[in-house]
Amino acid sequence: GGVTSLEWKRRPVTSNLPLRSGKGHLYEGGIRVPTLVRWPGVTKPGSTCSEPVISYDYAPTIAEAAGILREKLLAMDGRSFTKQLRGRSGGVRDLFWHYPHYSPQKGRPAAAIRNGDDKLILFFEESRVELYNLKKDIGEANDLAASQPAKAAAMRKRLEEWLRGTGAQIPAQNPNYDPAREFEVGAPMGPLTAK
Repeated sequence: GGVTSLEWKRRPVTSNLPLRSGKGHLYEGGIRVPTLVRWPGVTKPGSTCSEPVISYDYAPTIAEAAGILREKLLAMDGRSFTKQLRGRSGGVRDLFWHYPHYSPQKGRPAAAIRNGDDKLILFFEESRVELYNLKKDIGEANDLAASQPAKAAAMRKRLEEWLRGTGAQIPAQNPNYDPAREFEVGAPMGPLTAK
């Protein structure tokens, strides 16, 4: 179905329970997507894997499956997850998301980092972070940033280093923003704008 009124600007029309939020957000409801794979002779039928991968891992995975050596791919983002498809561990690593815009689903400009079960979201409007343990709190209801400041600071540092290293757009103050007009069609959706 589609949204047929401007009500979507006031109230998002999504639910991914038990995950928090949905499309246009960096909470799990907006970024967690199940993957199904059938690869006869490689993946075991009926097997599952709980190790996260990210969309930019697909290209190196397909390249490896096609027999293309990683050295020939130059600076390709991501990492092949053929180990996981073969039933082995791919190891823990940092995964990154960056969404420097406002979304029609009321998402705010943010970036996120996940390492193992830990996930940190940096909200650009307030320059604040939220920290979650996804194994214990898949619904992201218990923000641990205040109770685990060292972990939050370390993850934020790695996220900010990644943003700088990739030349990511960081939102800046939007001089045209008027909160009284936020719900008008065509009006800026928030106090920040992508550079």
